[in-house]
Amino acid sequence: MMDMDSIYREQANAVFKYLMTLCYEEDTAQELTQETFYQAVRSVKRYDASCKISVWLCQIGKHLWFQELRKRKRRK
Repeated sequence: MMDMDSIYREQANAVFKYLMTLCYEEDTAQELTQETFYQAVRSVKRYDASCKISVWLCQIGKHLWFQELRKRKRRK
């Protein structure tokens, strides 16, 4: 089993920076970073190590950003 605390300490800044390149909004990137790790904890059993953990986390973050964009579009 992976130690998500240490993974968070090692990867949170990289995930945040990646999300900043997508959304350019610090608050949104921070929220999405937190949600990324929440989702990662929930789905850690599905991580099969076929890619780096950082890639997996950024994919989760990107998916969450696209969900956010769809929500924003519906609100308009």
